[in-house]
Amino acid sequence: MITDLRLQHFRSYTDQSFELGPGVNIVVGPNASGKTNLLEAVLVIARGSSYRVADSELVQFDEEWARLDANLASGSARTVKYTPLQKPAKTYEIASKSYQRLTLQHSLPVVLFEPNHLRLLTGSPEGRRSYLDDILEQTDPHYGAMLRHYRRALAQRNALLKMNRSKDQFFVWNIRLSELGGHIARARMGLVDTIRETVEQLYRDISRTTTEIEIKYATKLNSSNYESQLLHNLEAHHDHDILRGFTSVGPHREDLEVLFNDHPASETASRGEARTLVLALKIIELQRLEQARAVTPLLLLDDVFSELDGARRKALTEHLSRYQTFITTTDADVVIQHFTESCTIIPLEG
Repeated sequence: MITDLRLQHFRSYTDQSFELGPGVNIVVGPNASGKTNLLEAVLVIARGSSYRVADSELVQFDEEWARLDANLASGSARTVKYTPLQKPAKTYEIASKSYQRLTLQHSLPVVLFEPNHLRLLTGSPEGRRSYLDDILEQTDPHYGAMLRHYRRALAQRNALLKMNRSKDQFFVWNIRLSELGGHIARARMGLVDTIRETVEQLYRDISRTTTEIEIKYATKLNSSNYESQLLHNLEAHHDHDILRGFTSVGPHREDLEVLFNDHPASETASRGEARTLVLALKIIELQRLEQARAVTPLLLLDDVFSELDGARRKALTEHLSRYQTFITTTDADVVIQHFTESCTIIPLEG
């Protein structure tokens, strides 16, 4: 839990400090008042990077550095410094020790829920893959590195495809992609199996319906021999990939598939049904992080509370009581009425 936060030359903040409550913190203000920037600062303190922009864009315009300082309820302090013109450009200070990379061990578990997530079912497969990858990066100490290595190998193979190099030059990259791809795909499959255990009942509890939910990892390859199958497919699709200029098979092309009563949710789910399922997935994300990390996660709700109707707001608030939560809104009354216990109001001016 974060007790206070100071932002210097960070996004729209020149130098401002905030006292944070242990429960629900409601960040209220008009548009362009810095609400999302404050949530972004919490995310950077927790995980080291923004979900919106590159590190260089976090530094206030015409400034050479930015800094975030936070104190935790545990008594420890943490600082993130950005100096784009120096090397390293970003450093972390945690409990008086300096680091150049924020490892899983030193990060704080956090769940972000923002408007784009409400289109998780109807949006592109990339968003659904990112949902799985985000959980895995926060629960598996090796997953983030594997994903980075896979993306670098994929970029190298795609570059070769565009240069139309001889097939022999692809062998080492096909092997590398197959090995890393097997680890990534099996990790995702295992996570989907865990989600499947609780998502249907949670959806029914929120929606008060008896809808049958089926969720699965959509891939044409088997988990038991994924590597050998992917290697075979990479070689078999070589000419096709040359024509298209990119790699057409692998974890970067797979998806999370959801069925409502045996029909694809992306095609048949109403707006309310889709939002209910996304809400259930976010609650599962909270639970999964807490179980895996043995630490209560932070919850960030960026301009999403007002987009849920009364029943879904009630369902969400029932799961907020144990988490330090940050909610941005232009109308605090919409949020406050759902909390019988005290909450902390953080007013921002336009």
